[in-house]
Amino acid sequence: MFTGLVVLTAAFQVALALGAPWGELAMGGGVKGVLPLGLRLAALAQAALLGVMALVMLSRAGLLLTSWEPASRYLVWVAVAMLAISTVLNLATPSTMERLIWAPVAGALLIAGLRVALGR
Repeated sequence: MFTGLVVLTAAFQVALALGAPWGELAMGGGVKGVLPLGLRLAALAQAALLGVMALVMLSRAGLLLTSWEPASRYLVWVAVAMLAISTVLNLATPSTMERLIWAPVAGALLIAGLRVALGR
């Protein structure tokens, strides 16, 4: 579940970075249409960060990059903290559409991440 949601979310971020006109669905919803260059670069950075979090979770679950296992014991909690912050920010965004779409996704990622971190 975690990896599938990360792929979906990262694909959305990459689409934003490439100029998809969905600015009102991201980053507070303050930009309608195509994001300006700075926010497009931020979207690309978010996609990369999501990819790293997915690798950490997969390593912690013993499914991939098992050599990362010692570091994943700690990094998984960094990822969970970031997912918690993301969930709070998506719940607090002034953009109704962003809140309706991404708060549930962020919450599901947080729950899935906690399950991996706790070994369940």
